[in-house]
Formats: sequence, structure tokens, C-alpha cells
Amino acid sequence: MSAQPAPPLRWYGWGDRDTVPPPGLMQLLNDEFGVRDEVVAPPVLLSEVQLPDSALSDRLRRRLAAAVGARNVVRDSPDRIRHAAGRSYLDLLALRAGRLDEAPDAVVHAGTVQEIARVLKVCGEDGCAVVPYGGGTSVVGGVAPHHAGRHALVSLALDRLDAVLDVDEESLLATLQAGMRGPAVEAKLAQRGLTLGHFPQSFEYASVGGFAATRSAGQASSGYGRFDDMVRGLTLVAPHGELALRANPPNAAGPSVLQIALGSEGTLGVISDVTVRVRPRARLRHYAAWSFADMDSGVAALRELVVRHRVPDVTRLSDAEETRVSLAMAGDGAATRVARRYLQLRGHARGCLAILGWEGAGSDIGLRKRLAVRVLRRHGAVALGTAPGRAWLHSRFDAPYLRDALLDRAVLVETLETASTWARLSNVRDAVTAALHTVLSGRGTPPLVGYHISHAYPEGASLYFTVLARQENDHQVEQWLEAKRAATDAIMRAGGTLTHHHAVGLDHAPWMSGQVGVVGIDAIRALRSALDPAGIMNPGKLIPYPVSDSNR
Repeated sequence: MSAQPAPPLRWYGWGDRDTVPPPGLMQLLNDEFGVRDEVVAPPVLLSEVQLPDSALSDRLRRRLAAAVGARNVVRDSPDRIRHAAGRSYLDLLALRAGRLDEAPDAVVHAGTVQEIARVLKVCGEDGCAVVPYGGGTSVVGGVAPHHAGRHALVSLALDRLDAVLDVDEESLLATLQAGMRGPAVEAKLAQRGLTLGHFPQSFEYASVGGFAATRSAGQASSGYGRFDDMVRGLTLVAPHGELALRANPPNAAGPSVLQIALGSEGTLGVISDVTVRVRPRARLRHYAAWSFADMDSGVAALRELVVRHRVPDVTRLSDAEETRVSLAMAGDGAATRVARRYLQLRGHARGCLAILGWEGAGSDIGLRKRLAVRVLRRHGAVALGTAPGRAWLHSRFDAPYLRDALLDRAVLVETLETASTWARLSNVRDAVTAALHTVLSGRGTPPLVGYHISHAYPEGASLYFTVLARQENDHQVEQWLEAKRAATDAIMRAGGTLTHHHAVGLDHAPWMSGQVGVVGIDAIRALRSALDPAGIMNPGKLIPYPVSDSNR
């Protein structure tokens, strides 16, 4: 893992490198949708992007400059564009087309808790909305500059908050500033032989504050836990004041205010630092692939692994369709042909691929693996060796780069996720898949829908869907909006969660009452009123705003 910080996200997509789609994948997409391997929908030039004029008054600019320094208040178009959207499919369509209906009127780069407090005070007095901005990787509209009727909005960038404040090696706790990104955290902790162990797909660019604000779940959550499991304390700077929650073991001091701050998505205030549980860095890693004859067999094996406390640190099970895409991406080399033939002979021609990973000391890994393998074999799993596991580990952050290349080729490519109890898992899975097929096929674009389980618990598991289809000419936005609405409705009717780890943001807010109930919405609204009396923090996110709030 590189100690060098990743450069900023490119303004219209992901990362700083171009990716060529694997030939096998393009052949599959050509067979399914008639998509050719040629760039037909490139992004516009940065200079061609159209965005509204900044509505930041000179008076407000001067007050913000006094709060953080003049050079840290930026109204230049490139900086406003870079902070105008997250990285959902719809965000990327808007950026690549160069048409932004909303953008921050300025980007304010705060570097201390005191500067954050001053910015919130100024904006509260002015009635200017504030959107906290970490890595910009939200895929649910979490950093969208939604003015909600306010005369001005600033993006409060936390990139200057990028230090490790403290490491308590005896207690295995580290206090990290909110603007640190995943690779920087791991590089700093590695110097002390430690790891955080939080590796979401957005790892290279997402920030610590974003992990906390969205209750992020990393790919190794089975072994290290979700990010909210790791957090032991934090500082939240709200317009009403500073909420400083020092790190402690679990305690019984009333309702957990810490848990209220986690998942608040910038609507209660700005998370400026987080104290997290860390662990000794693993000395060895063992990643391997297995095949199940069908998804039901694989799900039964995963459930038993969790219930019997034998689950690996990384546990990922793909359905037959996602497995088919993975094999297409692997190409048609000799090793792939041998593997396919082997699986056919074992009755796994439409098998489901599992990637399992163990991390730790050698003796520990050996024992845990042997116990898990007994469970896998009872459910008919076939071992495929370590090469596919190592390949997945090497490429596990690559999918967002590939998405940019597929968008160049006019492919609809998007993801959505949920979680469910084991008893309802198959119903949720079937309902979402059917909804996506019905809507997209009805619009003349039959999709390819695959899914995987990557987070498993004693009571249930996550479901992560990937959708591929040919884009509708001139109707790309409506095409996905209709599909996403149908899929979300299906999730809620079938008893799934509104989200497992992508968070709520702007996109999921209309369904929140179905998740927490009307009384729950009222409780969240009351918290917002207490911590943010002027209603300036991240408007429209998490819960729908009352009509009266839009005129504040």
C-alpha cells in the first residue's frame, strides 16, 4: 500500500488514471447490448462546464476570509466544480455533460476546529447553507450543494485537517483528523505496526470524517468491523457548539450521543476528528477463491460460518451473473479455460464465486482456515486456489476507474445496496432484481443485474447490486431514476434496509420514514433543531426538510 497520498479525484470521474475495459467484458457487453469498444460519449472540457454564477456576497466573503484566511475562501470555477457533486452515476452524467444546476457559491477550506466554528457562526448569522466535504466519494447525493431556498451555500472542505493527532499504543486507540484519507491513515499507522483495517471500495479517496458521517463498512468488515464499530470518540462542531466525546470503553451513561453523531451525514455539524480502535498489523494474508453450485448453497455456508464464529476477515459471495462478468473480465487464457472446464465437471457451470480472506499470524490463519473449510465443503464448495483471491485483492479498488471507461462507451453502470435478515434475504434479492429488469427492459434496455454479499452478521447480510445496460439516448437520467425508484420501493416492501453502507444523503431521504417511522423522523428533526437552530447544515440530506424550512 503506497504511502504517497492519492491526487484529488478527477473533476468528472474517479482517480487520476485511465482504464481500458478488459476485452472479455466488452465482448460480453457487445453480445448483451450491442455496445462497441469505442469512445462515443467523452466528457466535455473543464472549461466548457456551465454552472450558476456565485451568489456569495462580498460581505459574506470578507467575513469568511476573516474566519479562515483569504486564500482559503475560493470562488474560482474549477474549485466550485470539483465540489459540486459526489460520484454517483447521476453525478457523473451531470459532470461529464458539463451541466450543473447547482454548485457551491464558494469553497471554504478550514484547517482547525476553531476555524470550523467561526465559519459556522458566520454562516448561521448570514443564513448561508454549509455542506461538509471530505473525499467527495458519496454516491447518494451526500455532498450535493442543495440550496433548498437559501440565498447562498458554501462547501466546507476538510482537506487541511489531515494529521494523526494521537496514538495510544497501550489502549490501541488513534485520534485522526477528519480530512485524512484511507491510504494516509494506513501509512501513518504502519510506522507503528498498526492498522485501522477499514478498506471500502472508496478507500483511496474517502476521508475519515466521511467514514464516520456515513457509517461506512469496509471490505474486511467481517474481521475488523464496520467503521461505527471502530469509533470510540469524536469531536463534532455544530452551529450550537462543540460536542467533544472522549474515547472510553462501552458504558451505560444514557443514550449514546456518540451513535447520534455517527451517521449524521453533516446534518448536525462537522466531524473534525475521530478516535478509533486500531489493531496490530497482520503479518500474513491468505486469500482464496471457492465456487458454489448455486447461490442458496453459498448463502447457507456464509450463514453457518457467521453463526459458528468461523467467518473469514473478508467474505464475499457473488451470484451467477456477477460471477459470469468476473470470468469475462478475466479473459479466455489457458488458466481461465481450465477453471471453467473443471467447474463444469463438478456441476458448477453456473457457479457462484466466493472470495475469502484471512489476515493475522500464520498459526492463527491456519487454524481459522481449517475450521472454515470444513463448513464450506459441507455445502459443496469447490476450491479454486489462491490465484483468484490474490487477483481480487490486487484489483479491489479498481471498479470506479472501470466505470469511467464504460461511461465513455455509453454504458449505464451503477450500484445500489441494502441488507436483510437471513429469513428475508432471498425475497429482497428477487424483488430488487425483478424491479430492475422490469423497468429497464420496459424502457427497451434489458439489463445485466448481478449482486454479491460482502458483509455478513449473525442475523443477516448485505446485498450489493451492480447494474449494466445500454444507455438510452437523451434519457439517461430518467432511465436510471425510474429504475432506482422501483428498486428502492422493492427493497422497502420486501423488508430490506434503506441502505447498508452507502448512507441516505439526498437520494434516499424520501424513503426514510419507511425506515425509522414518522416518530423517528420527528426525533431526528428535533436533534437538528437543537444543534443547528438556523437550519444551515447540509440541507435536504438524511430526512426531507419541512416546507417551512426551505424559506429560512
